[in-house]
Amino acid sequence: MKFDLHTHHVRCGHADGTIEDYIIAGIDAGLQVIGISDHSPYFYHKEDHPSPGIAMARSAFAGYVNEVLRLKEKYDGTIEVLLGMESDFFPDYADSYRKAYEGVPFDYLIGSVHQVGGVSIFNRNRWKGLKEEQQVKVKKSYYDLIQQSARSGMFDILGHIDAMKGYYPAFSDIPAYEHIDETLQTIADCGISIEINTSGSTKDVGGWYPSDDMLERALHFGVNVTFGSDAHVPSRVGDEWELVQKRLKEIGFSQWVFYRKREQVVVPL
Repeated sequence: MKFDLHTHHVRCGHADGTIEDYIIAGIDAGLQVIGISDHSPYFYHKEDHPSPGIAMARSAFAGYVNEVLRLKEKYDGTIEVLLGMESDFFPDYADSYRKAYEGVPFDYLIGSVHQVGGVSIFNRNRWKGLKEEQQVKVKKSYYDLIQQSARSGMFDILGHIDAMKGYYPAFSDIPAYEHIDETLQTIADCGISIEINTSGSTKDVGGWYPSDDMLERALHFGVNVTFGSDAHVPSRVGDEWELVQKRLKEIGFSQWVFYRKREQVVVPL
């Protein structure tokens, strides 16, 4: 069964195409299951739309949910459409997000850490002039947040868990190995999954999130994995799915998962 749980669309302000465009692209790519998971609004912010180029407006959220549910019904029997969301994780504002998600018939939620110390993880300038001990501190802070997101109980999947390497490939070499192992153990203990996110191939790092060595460690700790293209254009839906499937088998995985009504569905590799 071929699936992709991480797709965006025009509401987030930095993706092209409608939700239906991604569904049609999924059909063309041979998917049986497609998850729609656009960026969450900044639910805690006093403004309705504080970051138009980053996330949807709070006032657009209900329309997003209703549109996905309508398309789920429209394409029933052709492709299974799942209602998801890529949710920011800010520990201080977690309750604002919990409240916003109450009663929404999500199939799954992806929890993603996009900021550390108030700075985007994709900001390559954050590393300029930092000594190794300062870099280690930043990396540990990133994984502390990921651990908190796992323990929050809010999410089914954690998104792109080494994405700080996207525009700074040297991130992978910053020594924080015990902290990463602790993070993977926490994720396993919490019974949630990590995604193999192929959008890293479009960034400077030129490879998936997470790296092979982290996937090997994830297997060791018993972490479940899923697939997400993180498509921001319809043509990337399902991108490199077969390559990921092949690599997971080589590493030693025997299954991966997707989610329906917040329940894990196991798919043999």
